[in-house]
Amino acid sequence: MEKRIDALVKRQRAYFTKGRTKDVNFRLAALRRLRDGIRRREKQIAAALYADLHKSSYESYMTEIGITLDEIDFLLKHTKKYAKTKRVPASLSQVPARCTIRKDPYGVTLIMAPWNYPFLLSLEPAAGAIAAGNCCIIKPSAYAPAVSCVIKELIEELFSPGYVAVVEGGREENTLLLEQKWDYIFFTGSVSVGKLVMKKAAEHLTPVTLELGGKSPCIVEKDADLNLAAKRIVFGKFLNSGQTCVAPDYCLVQEDVRERFLALLVKWIRRFWGENPLDHKDYPRMVNEKHYSRVMCLIRGENVVTGGRGRKATLQIAPTVLRDVSADAPVMQEEIFGPVLPVLTYRTLSEAEAFVKARPKPLALYLFTKNRKTVCRVTGRLSYGGGCVNDTILHLASSRMGFGGVGESGMGSYHGKRSFDTFTHEKSIVEKPLRPDVPLRYPPYTKGKEKLLHRVLN
Repeated sequence: MEKRIDALVKRQRAYFTKGRTKDVNFRLAALRRLRDGIRRREKQIAAALYADLHKSSYESYMTEIGITLDEIDFLLKHTKKYAKTKRVPASLSQVPARCTIRKDPYGVTLIMAPWNYPFLLSLEPAAGAIAAGNCCIIKPSAYAPAVSCVIKELIEELFSPGYVAVVEGGREENTLLLEQKWDYIFFTGSVSVGKLVMKKAAEHLTPVTLELGGKSPCIVEKDADLNLAAKRIVFGKFLNSGQTCVAPDYCLVQEDVRERFLALLVKWIRRFWGENPLDHKDYPRMVNEKHYSRVMCLIRGENVVTGGRGRKATLQIAPTVLRDVSADAPVMQEEIFGPVLPVLTYRTLSEAEAFVKARPKPLALYLFTKNRKTVCRVTGRLSYGGGCVNDTILHLASSRMGFGGVGESGMGSYHGKRSFDTFTHEKSIVEKPLRPDVPLRYPPYTKGKEKLLHRVLN
């Protein structure tokens, strides 16, 4: 395997050196092939997502296939504009000169994808790498083997391995890939693995984008539309059985409305999946037994409002709401990444803000309120990757807005233009005419020159 990966990386370097990927029309043709290939295989992709995560065809299209196609269409419309060399004004110290910013691809890139949205988070960043003119190797997650296989078949049908390729496998393959020298690494996954990726990238001074996670809070003020808040929180939390990096990880609810809010959460869980969610045909499952057992352990000993049950045979855990949760409880120490929602209370907004600030910066934050001043206050005072006011999840569903973390939840962003920019080096170039050759910068440095210098640069 080591020799195969080494040979593949060398092959991509040789391919990139030929310069074909720098042609914008070449990139657009590649994006069109990718889009059309995905459309032809929609049913196969949906079947693979069902096999790996028990996702319905509706949820598969809504959260993975459709978003990927939308991103590719956006890049097809805008890549020519993004790739153009940009003329900028010369500063006074540069005059006369022609100043430009040239958009160059990095070269050979590595995209490491997670298992929770295995199709979307493999091919959405890959589309950005292709649009920017790079070669890329995609490493899907071994925890989603059916989707990994479909991605490999798709890419091998569409592209030369010297241009775009897929490496399947688990930890061994991940380790071998990270030993290679890359021009850019794009990683989506856990904080612990993200630290390892960054450490290995540092050995070669390779730039990285890290899309990580964390405990994303959901603040519910007493003036919120509680029924709508509960409905949208239930949607965002239990989508993909809670295995979403930006899912609300816990709720902070103003104590005056806690009981009503808890009742509404239960109401919407039953409206969406019935009295027995584990029997619902569209309810997803945990990806494997390890994660099923981990999440079930987090529930143990907590005060369960609804749910709390699992079915090991199908790896499903019922949508679970917990109340009276201690800030020191195990369920509050790590990202849950499962269908469990702890509900904590606060008295004043300052308390809620202090609670969030005392913890690592989250990937997302959600606020439910009707008060515009509260919106301005919370969004201005708290640091987080991105989020929504009076909704959940939807901030990542647009090619016109960047998506990424901050602090412990990640670095860098992508989607739309930011995907293009992420995989692009902006090269600044100053072209000077041979004449005139202004003597001000050359020695000897006289007092007269110094006075003139101050005038020029002030």
